[in-house]
Amino acid sequence: MLRQVAEGVLVHESEFCQSNAVVVDGRDGVLLVDPGVRDQELDCLADDLSDAGRTVVAGFSTHPDWDHLLWHARFGTAPRYGTARCASAAQEQLSAPDAKADIADHLLETEIAGQVSLDLFGLVTALPAGTARIPWDGPRVRVIEHQAHAPGHAALFIEERGVLVAGDMLSDVLVPMLDLDGTADPIEDYLAALRLLEGVADDVDVVVPGHGSVGGADEARARIGRDRAYVLALREGRVPDDPRIGPSARPGWEWVSDVHDGQARRLARRDERDGTPV
Repeated sequence: MLRQVAEGVLVHESEFCQSNAVVVDGRDGVLLVDPGVRDQELDCLADDLSDAGRTVVAGFSTHPDWDHLLWHARFGTAPRYGTARCASAAQEQLSAPDAKADIADHLLETEIAGQVSLDLFGLVTALPAGTARIPWDGPRVRVIEHQAHAPGHAALFIEERGVLVAGDMLSDVLVPMLDLDGTADPIEDYLAALRLLEGVADDVDVVVPGHGSVGGADEARARIGRDRAYVLALREGRVPDDPRIGPSARPGWEWVSDVHDGQARRLARRDERDGTPV
């Protein structure tokens, strides 16, 4: 069910990993960001849009992880934008002969096996490099591109509504997940991304993470600070004092501690390989 979080901005929350799809009202239709995840949830979202007389005129994928590249035929054939790097990464995924089969196999290990359609997966239209705003007839939506978490990741700032759509950052349930395979310095890339988000934080009234709870005006800087503290602890080889991992983790999200442990081990091995003191 769609829930309004600001004037003309609504969120549809999936049961899977508390994933958030974002709908932004424009003059002739809506901008749809990161719709997901299960087929029945996309059907529900399509029903909500249809019942409200809303037509999708543009889409956006914040980054090229599988759960942010989904679509439904009922949303229509509007362009589904992403940054140039995001679109390139999605195209590279689709170029693999068994790309969709591999994702389906991965989902067999989850509770949503067989419930995710990949027919329209990954069909992202690249925005020209350096594009500053979504090209559509609606509120100004600033594209804040960075290299944290995934290639070509972008947050969207809906300036007139004070809404920051953060993609897979600023979550209250997930720790920062670094792109440990795609960049030479994933720690600095993440810190640089947080600085970019901090640059708009004073104007943010609502923050919508890709996964987790929608936060109010006081949450933007708090979440940036929490994510920065976590990443700095990783860089320094310390155990983070973070409520998202360990005994204080939210029930049902205990697996995030495993994500953290895996990142810490990989960074330690990288430091050993590069001769960096740990």
